[in-house]
Amino acid sequence: MNHLRWMVLASFFGVHLSALVGQTRDEMVREDRRKVTGDGFWIYNDLPKAFAEAEATGKPILVVLRCIPCHECVKLDDELVDKDPVIRPLLDQFVCARQVSTNGLDLSLFQYDTDQSFAVFMLNADGTIYGRFGTRSHRTEWYGDVSLPGMAKALQGALDLHQGYPANRHLVAGKRGEKPEVASPEQYPSLKDRFTESLDYSGDVAKSCIHCHQIGDAQKQFHWEKRQGIPEEVLFPYPHPKSIGLTLDPKERATVQQIEPKSIAERAGLKKGDQIELFGGQVPLSFADLQWVLHRTSPKGGSIPMKVSRSTGPVELALELDAGWRQSSDISWRVSTWGLRRMVTGGMVLVEADSERKSALGLGDREMALSVKSAGKYGAHAAARRAGFQVGDIIVSYDGKTTLNSEQQLIHYATTHLAPGRMITVKVRREQSEIALELPIQP
Repeated sequence: MNHLRWMVLASFFGVHLSALVGQTRDEMVREDRRKVTGDGFWIYNDLPKAFAEAEATGKPILVVLRCIPCHECVKLDDELVDKDPVIRPLLDQFVCARQVSTNGLDLSLFQYDTDQSFAVFMLNADGTIYGRFGTRSHRTEWYGDVSLPGMAKALQGALDLHQGYPANRHLVAGKRGEKPEVASPEQYPSLKDRFTESLDYSGDVAKSCIHCHQIGDAQKQFHWEKRQGIPEEVLFPYPHPKSIGLTLDPKERATVQQIEPKSIAERAGLKKGDQIELFGGQVPLSFADLQWVLHRTSPKGGSIPMKVSRSTGPVELALELDAGWRQSSDISWRVSTWGLRRMVTGGMVLVEADSERKSALGLGDREMALSVKSAGKYGAHAAARRAGFQVGDIIVSYDGKTTLNSEQQLIHYATTHLAPGRMITVKVRREQSEIALELPIQP
């Protein structure tokens, strides 16, 4: 990617760093509100108004969920969008709403990957979802998942669906989920006493905001406190297409860019250049739409029918997912993984030891050897440090298990087999000694 393209994408999805220098989080939120409401193009944090206007005008709705105070979030930059020769004319055909907090958000309608802080919904005034946009597979790098051309094509796809609605209702009916655990984020037990259903502009507005990732944290906590294990669909949410060996072109809606050899995608018969027209019976407008279908597929496996268009004509295919397929989805980059580490590693970040380190300790390549990359210093995240763990320790046994060869496997085992309040034995190699330490499994 050349330097100019980097600058364009950084301007679109990044933060205007010069404008943020010296600003507090509270000032950032207030400045954003002042600027956006002053421009008058976006309806600001008022979804009922957006739906009412869409009902009156017959336009579809574009809702952008974006977190203002997060410096590393992918963001929608209105100064560029309002001037972009492709995107701006498309936006003019929508009722555009900016939602900067999730307080009071209707979770029966707005279901998305909450580990990202930039999510777009394209909807009908009756609540039908035409599509989603916004994907991330890395904490800070996003250029392989989203682009200006990709967003433009998603917007046009939504406009096309709107033009054919309601005759095409069956193609989008599955894009809305089932009833969630709670109606809105502040009703989760772990958030209930800390937040209200709206922002507090009379006080510290930034602190009154429920961030996207806090919804995912609260959902995991909700299941964890039931002591029945965290379900795989909650632990491994919104699997990225890469987890099944499928790389899509970020400049297109759903066009195959690459297929990983011996992957689920290859076994399904997908080929480079295929345009996915239907995925699970739904019209995909972006990466996020494919993730939605994957997210709704059982951890026990299942078959996802596909209709693709290729140079030789249309082809009917199917993805066959086996039990446990979700576990190949990388969760290490997710913000919500920090909460999981608090629960089951005492705040430690674990990485697989390399072959050289294993050899020095007399361990084989296939033996469990998770190196403590870091250990928390404060509160519940410092539980491992208080228990005696040190950076550089090599974990060779966790609760008697010696086959947990990655941090992800360890987290999966612990959150599905253990419960808060337990003490477990963890064996570590430190230099040439093996030490047994007691680690608390935390609420």
